[in-house]
Amino acid sequence: MAEELKSVRRMWHLLEPLHAVLYYAPEATEELGTLGYQVEERWPAYFACRTAPLGPLGPGPIAAAFYSFAPAMVRRHTAGLWSTTDPEAVLAARLRVVDRFYRRLLGERIAAPELAEAAELARSAALAADCAGRPLAAANAALPWPDEPHLRLWQAALVLREHRGDGHLAALLVAGLDPVESLVSFAAIGAASEKTFASRGWGAAEWGAARERLTARGLLGPDGSASEEGRALRARVERETDALAAAPWEALGAERTARLADLLGEFWVAVLGSGLLPRENTLGIGRV
Repeated sequence: MAEELKSVRRMWHLLEPLHAVLYYAPEATEELGTLGYQVEERWPAYFACRTAPLGPLGPGPIAAAFYSFAPAMVRRHTAGLWSTTDPEAVLAARLRVVDRFYRRLLGERIAAPELAEAAELARSAALAADCAGRPLAAANAALPWPDEPHLRLWQAALVLREHRGDGHLAALLVAGLDPVESLVSFAAIGAASEKTFASRGWGAAEWGAARERLTARGLLGPDGSASEEGRALRARVERETDALAAAPWEALGAERTARLADLLGEFWVAVLGSGLLPRENTLGIGRV
C-alpha cells in the first residue's frame, strides 16, 4: 500500500499545477474583471471561480466548504459575490481563462497527440472518482466535459484535485484539527511559513489561541514547532488523504497511471516554467 500511495501523491503533484493556473494566470484577471469583479486582489475572483459549480452560495456555506479560510475573510470577499454576475457566467469565464492560457503557453503543442492521450486518461480517472460526501468534487464532476483536449485535461485535474481536497478535510476532522489548527499544525512541520498561511485570513489572536490549544494537546513544543506526536499526527493526516484519493488511480490501473504520469511531464514542466505559481504554497507541495 505504501508504494501505491506514493503514486497517488505523485499524481497530485503533477496535476495540481495544471489545475491551479486558473487562479494565477493574467487571463483570469482580464476575464473576471470583465465580469465586474474587483481584481486588485485575487480573492473575489478566486472565490467566484471555485464556488461557481456549487451555485450562488452565501459566505457561510462557502466558509464551511473551504474549511481553512477564516470565516471573516470569506464574508469580506463573498458577501456580494453573486450580485456581480451569475455562476453560469463564471463557469464560462473559467474555460476561457484556461483556453487562452494554455494556447499561449503551449503554442503548437496544444494539438499534440500526447496531450490528447493524457486528457483521456485523466478523464477516465476523474470519472472513477466517488464523490459521495465531497461537495466540491461532485459539483465539478457534474459539469459538461469540454470538447478540446487541453480543456478536458484541465477539468479532469480540477475534479481530481477537489476530490482529494474534500478527502483531506475529512482527514483533518478525524484528526481533531479545526480550521485554524489545521494551518498552525501544518506550518509547525515546515509545510510553509506562517506568512504564507496568513493568506487564509486568521488574525494573530486566533493563530495564537490555536497554537496554545495544540501545545496543550502535546502537538507543539515550547518554541511552536511540531512535537514528535504532532509530526506523527500530520503524517497520519497525509497518509489518510492519500488513501482517500486513491480510488480513481486504482480504477485507472498502475500501467495507465504510469503512462499518464509520463505524458504529463512535458506539460507540468511548461506550467512550472511559466513562473506563475508560487514556490511556497499552503498545500505544502514539495515539502510534505
